[in-house]
Amino acid sequence: MEYRKLGKTGMSLSAISLGASSLGGVFHPLKEEDGIRTVHTAVENGINFIDVSPYYGHLKAEKALGRALQGIDRKQYYLSTKVGRYGRDGVNCWDYSAEKATASVYESMERLKVDFVDLINVHDIEFADLEQVCSETLPALVALREKGTVGHVGITNLTLRHFRYVIDHVPDGTVESVLSFCHYCLNDDALTDYLDYFEEKGIGVINASPFSMGLLTERGVPDWHPAPAPLQKVCRKAAEYCRSKGKSIEQLALKYAASNPRITTTLFSTTRSEAVLNNIRWAREPLDADLLREVQAILEPRFRDTWLNS
Repeated sequence: MEYRKLGKTGMSLSAISLGASSLGGVFHPLKEEDGIRTVHTAVENGINFIDVSPYYGHLKAEKALGRALQGIDRKQYYLSTKVGRYGRDGVNCWDYSAEKATASVYESMERLKVDFVDLINVHDIEFADLEQVCSETLPALVALREKGTVGHVGITNLTLRHFRYVIDHVPDGTVESVLSFCHYCLNDDALTDYLDYFEEKGIGVINASPFSMGLLTERGVPDWHPAPAPLQKVCRKAAEYCRSKGKSIEQLALKYAASNPRITTTLFSTTRSEAVLNNIRWAREPLDADLLREVQAILEPRFRDTWLNS
């Protein structure tokens, strides 16, 4: 497994890492024992970064991950969770207040059965009042960092320009990492426009969703996927093309996303141990440059199409 430094945090993360959203049944129902086995398989095979949120499955993912982490040496993994986005009784809700952010960290640690979180993020700042994130949410998390409750502070976001706004409006060193999703994958590399800026600021970059939330899979997207229909169509065409060549679009997508050394790690989510092992194997194999060019040509008409979060 390749490991890369996350900005100035001192953490060296595996080039691919485990997103625990699936443990909350976000994409499809699961048996908890399968989810637990998946976490163990990831850590046993060199993945050392696990990301979760109280929002995923409306607390279910954190609770399941907490049970999965029992019996795993705490020194074997870095743990990341989030504040700001939540859910209750099937209804999504948001609260970026300092009071809620602080309480949320302790509640997450209780569910995760840990007494320290390596990275705490403000979740999906595109939903927030960015002024509140700068003046209230982030200072609350920095206070927990200074107290030693959390190790490092980051922000997550779909709308890339919001990263720069927040970072430019808080003291240097407040934000140590960013987590971007669906903007460094086969159909969208917009994250690359910001890499020079993040490097100048010493901020580490985490990429999430190499399969673009199902667009870049043979199975295709779930019904709730927010991508516009023309983008979904070309992605289906790309997947079919790979299959006609005896190849897997998932393999190409995973390897492409993990190949940029300027991005510390790429998060994927699954509840299947065999998928973890496949992703690790794919990340180690050479990138098929010919297939990449052919697939990029198929995707080019809708390249960098994006959508509003939901």
